[in-house]
Amino acid sequence: MFQQMYIIPGTLEDNVTELVVDNCRTSDGEVEGLTDDFKELEFLSMVNVGLTSLAKLPSLPKLRKLELSDNNISGHLETLSEKSPNLTYLNLSGNKIKELSNVEALQNLKNLKSLDLFNCEITTLEEYRESIFELLPQVTYLDGFDQEDNEAPDSEADADDDEGEDGAGPTGDYDDEDDDEEEEEEVSEGREVGLSYLMKEKIQDEEDDDDYAEEEDGKEEKAGVKVEKRKRDAEDEGEDDDDDDDDDDD
Repeated sequence: MFQQMYIIPGTLEDNVTELVVDNCRTSDGEVEGLTDDFKELEFLSMVNVGLTSLAKLPSLPKLRKLELSDNNISGHLETLSEKSPNLTYLNLSGNKIKELSNVEALQNLKNLKSLDLFNCEITTLEEYRESIFELLPQVTYLDGFDQEDNEAPDSEADADDDEGEDGAGPTGDYDDEDDDEEEEEEVSEGREVGLSYLMKEKIQDEEDDDDYAEEEDGKEEKAGVKVEKRKRDAEDEGEDDDDDDDDDDD
């Protein structure tokens, strides 16, 4: 469902850097309520608002990213270079762009790096990509891919992150390798300690078994001595009894 798109003038325009009015209804297919007061605006999104023209686009000198997908724009894009000369990203996918002449005016956007014409009729032209890159040599990414079919980063911030990673890649890789080596050493040491502990425990168990066996042998020897002593005592008593009987007979 569309809502009427009308931006109420106020005192906040000077500080606004991003503005999204997607799925709002424009007045007569043109921008309404967006004024030159938004001089700090860097990102503007007007997706599916029924735009047919950019004639009333205000002067937005700091605008870098403009989302205009799923509208009814067919051409007359010269307004962009006049009002927003610093654009680096422009999304016109899902519009009525049919011919190369419709985008020829974008040649004046010298900083334009990314252009999206996906789902526009122009994409059905023979050698469409080659023709666009030739017509707009400043463009690096067309419909999300460069001339070598490398995918564009999701945002300029991602691109900066990728560059930072490339610059610091070796250091980061070495750090990871060092961490891995340290972990392997710790694991190795842990295994050695564990094995040593198990070996010591096994040796201790064997020593305990030997001590137990010696103790049992000692007990058996003592028991044998006691038995032998009892036998001897019994024999001595028997001899004494025999002697007493002999004395009585005498």
